[in-house]
Amino acid sequence: MSRSSGFTLIELVIVIVLLAIVATISVQFVALSTRGALDVSSRQQRALQSVVISEQISREVREAFPLSVRSNGPCLEWLPIVAATRYEQLTTGPDFDEVTISPFGRAIDGGLRAIVYGYGSGQSALYDNLNPGPVSPPIDPVSAGDTALNFSGTASHRFRERSPEKRIFVVGNRVSICQNTDRLYRFSGYSHGSGQPDQSTLMASGTGAVLGANVEPGSVEFRVTPPSLQRAAVVSFAFQLVDPQSGETTLVTQEVQVRNVP
Repeated sequence: MSRSSGFTLIELVIVIVLLAIVATISVQFVALSTRGALDVSSRQQRALQSVVISEQISREVREAFPLSVRSNGPCLEWLPIVAATRYEQLTTGPDFDEVTISPFGRAIDGGLRAIVYGYGSGQSALYDNLNPGPVSPPIDPVSAGDTALNFSGTASHRFRERSPEKRIFVVGNRVSICQNTDRLYRFSGYSHGSGQPDQSTLMASGTGAVLGANVEPGSVEFRVTPPSLQRAAVVSFAFQLVDPQSGETTLVTQEVQVRNVP
């Protein structure tokens, strides 16, 4: 009489247990691999974001009027240079409303301001709009070949000092970069007094545009090393980007040398 072959209950249980172990290991392997890929992707995104933010800040700061750059810790402010040339003669009486210049070589929009910076001027004079002072009232549009720069309307202005190299700059409205909660903002076109506005004043102005998100609150810091006779101004800044899911942070630090000299 022949015997039928098959599996015992114990053998089936052992097979099931082994398959469960293999399945558990496979699932853990896939989960860890996926998590690792997501972590790498998140780090790459933060690295790319840090490069974009740093490069945008650096490009703008390099084109700032160097003696106008100032900070109060979490905020940075400056006057952006639009154009520069040499003057032949500054304003004279009786109207004090025209500067004779070498042509800019390109058209300049109206509403901007002219700066003639001498050694006797302090930084605050760039924001006080004094007459006489280094900063003029708004100017009329200037064509590419014009040799005269005039002030808008009936405005007049006397420049208090002279530039040793007869340099005259045209600058735009103030620009500020400041942090609010977990975002970094760029502000422009805001009303202001002579002092540097703080974060709450800038946010209330409603002129901010988001420069970067997922910034660790309280991590932004700007420092300004004033220019000297040997070098231009240096701006250093630092901030941290944080992953909203894992909480992992990336520290970003950079120094920028302001190219222009007064």
